[in-house]
Amino acid sequence: MVWIPGGEFTQGATISDEYRREYPAHKSRVNSFWMDKTEVTNSQFSEFTKATNYTTIAERDVDWEQIKTQVAPGTPKPADSILQAGSLIFSPPNHKVLLNDINQWWKWKIGANWRHPDGPDSDIADRMNHPVVHVAYEDALAYCKWSGKRLPTEAEWEYASRGGIENARFAWGNLDPIKDSSSRIQLTNIWQGEFPHINTLEDGYYGTAPAGQYPPNDFGLYDMAGNVWELCSDLYAVNYYDQMKGITLCENPKGPNKSWNPQEPYATERVHKGGSFLCHVSYCENYRNSAREGISEDTGMRHLGFRCVKD
Repeated sequence: MVWIPGGEFTQGATISDEYRREYPAHKSRVNSFWMDKTEVTNSQFSEFTKATNYTTIAERDVDWEQIKTQVAPGTPKPADSILQAGSLIFSPPNHKVLLNDINQWWKWKIGANWRHPDGPDSDIADRMNHPVVHVAYEDALAYCKWSGKRLPTEAEWEYASRGGIENARFAWGNLDPIKDSSSRIQLTNIWQGEFPHINTLEDGYYGTAPAGQYPPNDFGLYDMAGNVWELCSDLYAVNYYDQMKGITLCENPKGPNKSWNPQEPYATERVHKGGSFLCHVSYCENYRNSAREGISEDTGMRHLGFRCVKD
């Protein structure tokens, strides 16, 4: 872990044309804390499961009674053959598609989990130093409890990602990894080419990269942009930053009291930050400091991981 000295910063987007959920920018202050240098790796997560016999959500059969509380009333129950342990994997088309339907590249895969990130025929034998994926919020909390740590708040995560550089768009500053193509290999693991069917692999990786593969930010933290999304402790509300209007300084903000996302009205979502190896400027330019998204508490995905903090 590395020491993150507390301080004030501008939280949220400070330039135009970012996503609406990142406005308005506001002043926040966080106390000092420790933060993992990298995302939690397969090796670290394996130590946890061996010590505790923990079974992740993706390794458990689907509980329809729980799932139906997150979908519209009257939604029919899927066949039992579908309600088996699994997770969402990236399964891209082989041709250009419109970017308005994520089902064209995300598929439910029975047998996909952190041990088998691309499905039951895959494994992590040569990826032990890669970030663990297919972990849901509950799984991350269990690891944190075992390790004596916790998940960062959204404010702590963004403050740490900025590395002390005020108004920086990215973890390393303002150099754009797309416009300055020569910098991509040196900065982050994101999608190059044409999403979602052509990846030119200019950063050397189609999926996750080993933790710490790229230079750290000014706080000594690796992979705060790209590689995998990172879970935070805050509930996710699309309009949360609007609630900050008129507050001169937000002291150690912990997020809203209730999750709210009109696109997922029945789900309880948590914030995740940092973008992933699937982010591309044409569709998901979320490898920026102020970028914020929500994900259901019981959902794990091929590009979702976490790192821990400690007071």
